[in-house]
Amino acid sequence: MVNLVINNIAVTVPEGTTILDAAKKCHIDIPNLCYLEGLNEIGACRVCVVEVEGVERLVTSCNNTVEEGMVIYTNSPKVRNARRNNVELILSQHDATCTTCVRSGNCSLQTIANDLNIIESPFKLEMPHARWTEGFPLVRDYEKCIKCMRCIQVCDHVQSLKVWDVANTGSRTNVDVSHNRRIEESDCALCGQCITHCPVGALRERDDTDKVFEALADKDKVTIVQIAPAVRAAWGEGLGLSREFATVERLAAALRRVGFDYIFDTNFTADLTIMEEGSEFLERLKNADNETFPMFTSCCPGWIRFIKTQYPDMVDQLSTAKSPQQMFGAITKSYYAKLLNVDPSKIFSVSIMPCTAKKYEAGVPVLSDAGAGQDVDVVLTTREVERLIRSEHITVKYLEEEPLDTPLGIGSGAAVIFGATGGVMEAALRSAYFLVTGENPAPDAFKDVRGRKGWKEASFDIAGTTLKVAVASGLGNTRRLIEAIRRGEVEYHFVEIMACPGGCAGGGGQPIWDGKELAEERAEVLYGLDQISNLRFSHENPSITKVYEEFFGSPLSHKSHELLHTDHHAWELDPTKK
Repeated sequence: MVNLVINNIAVTVPEGTTILDAAKKCHIDIPNLCYLEGLNEIGACRVCVVEVEGVERLVTSCNNTVEEGMVIYTNSPKVRNARRNNVELILSQHDATCTTCVRSGNCSLQTIANDLNIIESPFKLEMPHARWTEGFPLVRDYEKCIKCMRCIQVCDHVQSLKVWDVANTGSRTNVDVSHNRRIEESDCALCGQCITHCPVGALRERDDTDKVFEALADKDKVTIVQIAPAVRAAWGEGLGLSREFATVERLAAALRRVGFDYIFDTNFTADLTIMEEGSEFLERLKNADNETFPMFTSCCPGWIRFIKTQYPDMVDQLSTAKSPQQMFGAITKSYYAKLLNVDPSKIFSVSIMPCTAKKYEAGVPVLSDAGAGQDVDVVLTTREVERLIRSEHITVKYLEEEPLDTPLGIGSGAAVIFGATGGVMEAALRSAYFLVTGENPAPDAFKDVRGRKGWKEASFDIAGTTLKVAVASGLGNTRRLIEAIRRGEVEYHFVEIMACPGGCAGGGGQPIWDGKELAEERAEVLYGLDQISNLRFSHENPSITKVYEEFFGSPLSHKSHELLHTDHHAWELDPTKK
């Protein structure tokens, strides 16, 4: 243990503790911009500097450790002047028109500048300029970049794709797409982790709220919205609502006031995905001699982009089942259009997703099987829905809960946990067990695939057959798992992959809390909803039974293959091509 004094407070911390963490122990906050624990500890921004008695130069607190007897001042005049000067220099190369920035009110630079009482900058404003690809689902604003390097570190070390890099030298140094490429030429998975780890508004999703407002104002359009499982665990965060209050039923009430005609639950097609994907897996097992294992899940478009660019020879091992989002879009413009007795071309299908890659997926040309344009017209992230609600001046805290519409608003607890890493696997195994044995397992029989660990594996016995399964979240973990499979070090029958660490709960479209990772906390909400659900098996969802009886016939039927499955080889990777 090391003894030191911080701002006249005696502190004892373990050897090797950084000054930043030692200060936190006594509830002293040291502002910082570039720091990400265990990932970006480079002291680039110089905002976290402190004064150490007996040391002439100021010291960065994020990457310097404590020493016995240290006396530290975190906000002395010398520190305050240097910190202010450093922030003013950053602002001299930053577009500070906060009123038109998507991160206004949730920006670390804005907060620090306000705390330092910076009301004017003494330096000449010189911002970098560069052209970005119009229409790409991920948007980069070069004039807002503060060169903190977070996006580089997250993409390199967590997602292993190395999309970003430092460009140019000296005063012209900036962050740009690596290898002098355009973003559409890169291997970007569109996971959005660079967005959620950016401390300012230099990275964001393409905003599609105007398209939704335009459709809502069109009297000839039937507007239908689906809400993804992970959204219900996070949508209220930016509105200051507790998780207990911000239920999916209260979100439904808000969306009705926005003007949507029908509000449904993606959980419905998550259950449908289990029926199709689970049946497909069992068919592959029956024909094991002619199949290559493992079969991979196909719910995550970030993962689809990853395997197509990194391991294209393994694309055939993907399940052919579409994601719940795309199944929902196809059903909306076919089965549900018939129920409503409306022309499918009049339906405007919107999905609310915790994901930026879903914007790409909805625009993939081949995902238009219902024959009325793209099956999903617009994807809004959780953050965009918050902006949608705010722009309509809806005060959610006064809204009562309202049920989702039927029949596409009914989902099981198995569907809810799709939003957590391991949830798709667990839901699939629950129904696979039933499809093989004719009996339900204990609902939590497969909970070994739960948890925060980035790569999990388990074995389960189903009617005398041992199934080896694995779950990975985060593309760096995914790469390690696939490389182990290719080297023959591990063997699995079924593997679930989610591009974002923690699964959709930690998706690139979720609310941003700088320096905090909330995927696990949000996942607990989803598992809690599963526990209290009256339906915990996808195959017991009465709306699923009905849609097969009235429309599809059975899983893997000709019609289900037509509307609910896809050829991933045909997916165009450049979303700007039409």
